[in-house]
Amino acid sequence: MAGSRYAYTRTFELPDPLLPTTFFVIRLDGKGFHGFSKAHDFDKPNDVKALELMNMAAKRTMEGKELMGECVIGFGESDEYSFVFKRSCKLHGRRQSKLVTLVTSLFTSAYVFLWPSYFPNSPLQLDELPVFDGRIVQYSTELEVKDYLRWRQVDTHINNMYNTCFWALVLEGGMTAQEANKELSGTISSQKQELLFSRFGINYNNLPPMFRKGSVLVWEDEPTPAPIEAASEPEAVEPSSSSTSAEPSPSASPAPLLTPDGRPRRNKKLDKKTVKPKRRVIVVHEDLIGESWWEEGGRGAGILQG
Repeated sequence: MAGSRYAYTRTFELPDPLLPTTFFVIRLDGKGFHGFSKAHDFDKPNDVKALELMNMAAKRTMEGKELMGECVIGFGESDEYSFVFKRSCKLHGRRQSKLVTLVTSLFTSAYVFLWPSYFPNSPLQLDELPVFDGRIVQYSTELEVKDYLRWRQVDTHINNMYNTCFWALVLEGGMTAQEANKELSGTISSQKQELLFSRFGINYNNLPPMFRKGSVLVWEDEPTPAPIEAASEPEAVEPSSSSTSAEPSPSASPAPLLTPDGRPRRNKKLDKKTVKPKRRVIVVHEDLIGESWWEEGGRGAGILQG
């Protein structure tokens, strides 16, 4: 209770605000996902359903009312996801502990909630639950944020190429894990590509972009529905002699209001209904390393300037 003699214990809680006007990134990593993926029989080297589940959990995290649209871009690969917040973000007073625990719990709860949609025949096991840890890092410039995302995308490429070779050697080449690791030790990218193509007929560049480049989450405006147009004016009909003296039917529509010159008055409310576009998060698999994605005309142009 506030004002009690025990309230002094609150003074032990230290403030932990981030620096003002800095970008910050919250990165989540799966804890013990090697055992988790094995227990739930994930496909190797990449499980499409598992990656799509990560993307949808991240999408729910970004779009949720809890973050109030303050996260401007996300990037995911394997069992990790990064969320970039704009420098003007004041959510929860920019307290580190509040922010990192909020995003971690949001993502994890969304992952668990969505699990049955992607793995309906594989219930979560109590001794192998999806667990994520989180960290928060600040960056002072747009270039540093871009380079952070480039670093994560390069890491995606390196890890995926190694894992693709490793599992090809194990699953198709009949090697043990130790033999496959020894075979790949010291090899460079071009050698791994040659190994995949010459031994297994796999062109690495033809693998799905989600595997090679990771997943990028960005905001876009939803398509605006077409405006509602006013009904066209009814054609004039010559009254017949038998109907001029007839009483109007009780169910007939009321006569339209007329302008001073005798034309039907238009209902401006029906002419055009202005709808404010809503924003949504979409998932793309595009190259963040080159400058074209960030320059004018690219999807990432101005994304860090809000």
